[in-house]
Amino acid sequence: MKPDIHPEYKPVVFQDVSSDFAFLTRSTLSSKETIKWEDGQEYPLVKVEISSASHPFYTGKHKIVDTSGRVDKFRRRYAKK
Repeated sequence: MKPDIHPEYKPVVFQDVSSDFAFLTRSTLSSKETIKWEDGQEYPLVKVEISSASHPFYTGKHKIVDTSGRVDKFRRRYAKK
């Protein structure tokens, strides 16, 4: 590999702003904000809009929004007879 062409891969904390859920992982993203983590060290903080803690699919609050009746039409068409 060529030296000095790859981004720095370091520990970063991602925080879901809607559910206040945070997790520490490694990433090439950087941020000017920092946060003190459970281990007492400071890490760059990247705020995200949605994560597994707030996504409807993972929380079980997933709803099918059907304004034109497409789901019912599909179910009628392919229903077992």
